[in-house]
Amino acid sequence: MGMMGQAGGANTPCRGRAGGDHTPCRCSRDAGDRCVLRLAQRHEWQHGEYQRIPSGTSWGQQASCWRCLGRGVHAPPWVGAAADAVPRPQSQRAAALGVLFALIMLLIIYSSGNGSEVFPYSRLRGRARRPPDLKKWGVKSGYLPVCGNKTLTTRCHQCVIVTSSSHLLGTHLGTAIDGAECTIRMNDAPTTGYSADVGNKTSFRVVAHSSLYRVLKRPQEFVNKTPETMFIFWGPPTKMQKSLLKIIQRVCASFPNMTAYVVSPGRMKQFDDLFRGETGKDREKSRSWLSTGWFTMVIAVELCDAIHVYGMVPPSYCGRHPPPRRLPYHYYEPKGPDECTTYIHNERSRRGNHHRFITEKRVFASWASLYNITFSHPTWT
Repeated sequence: MGMMGQAGGANTPCRGRAGGDHTPCRCSRDAGDRCVLRLAQRHEWQHGEYQRIPSGTSWGQQASCWRCLGRGVHAPPWVGAAADAVPRPQSQRAAALGVLFALIMLLIIYSSGNGSEVFPYSRLRGRARRPPDLKKWGVKSGYLPVCGNKTLTTRCHQCVIVTSSSHLLGTHLGTAIDGAECTIRMNDAPTTGYSADVGNKTSFRVVAHSSLYRVLKRPQEFVNKTPETMFIFWGPPTKMQKSLLKIIQRVCASFPNMTAYVVSPGRMKQFDDLFRGETGKDREKSRSWLSTGWFTMVIAVELCDAIHVYGMVPPSYCGRHPPPRRLPYHYYEPKGPDECTTYIHNERSRRGNHHRFITEKRVFASWASLYNITFSHPTWT
């Protein structure tokens, strides 16, 4: 029988003699498998070498063994009067797991307070009031002239927004688009080679800071071809003021007939505030970049009495079953990324900064009746 069994048995008491009431003892077995006690050397009880106990024996069982073996003899200093006073590996593991869990929870709470709001939205925030009247923002103070010193005062009764979507290919909408009073295009979407579907007329071209170089390095396509075009460049105020504004000014010097504006810092803040007011999400905390489509739609509402949008899909389009056929994101990049893949990835991504295309489209849908906006190719229902 093992030591623990004999040591704890009532029929085989182990009575040892120690050198004093407070002297630690060590138990062992002799040749006859009898339990014996001897005085423990100081280095033994300092280092816990008290008794030979099989591996896997709990600290509580060891304490019980000592109470049994040490009748009249005190156990080593680390053995308490009760088993509960002795530290157990299980308790230590539980304590460690508890500390780890607390640290994880603190990290989650810290992250949630540090601006990592999560998309997507299942719906827009319910509004108790109508959104601000964008037509009263005032274009004069919102768009600063860079070329020609002309204040932006243009008003259009009927405008069309020509998106960069591949849905426009094969539509033969060019004639209808060119017949509109004002035509608005975005970034570096070309018309050469695609005019049968997207037309040529360009009254306004809204350009993001990230597309500025692609537009200005092709003046024959974007400047000379339609000299009546008014460019509206948008971007973070610090980036625009440090370098991009100078580039625009140099290009303007080379093309005296060019008309260009930049979105003012105050108006940029208004765009952010509008996004927060319509969605309930702070743009920066939710790590979102407003898209050129967002800027274009708001500018169109400011300038136009009625707006028709060509090529923009409705917010529910990419969630249809069966899923829609794959189409390039841009009509002029046939080997570019898939449209719905791009929309869904941007909407759901939490790392980095992303456009929230689907959320923006939900906002546009809520504006449709308020600002006389219609959509086709595809039609919104």
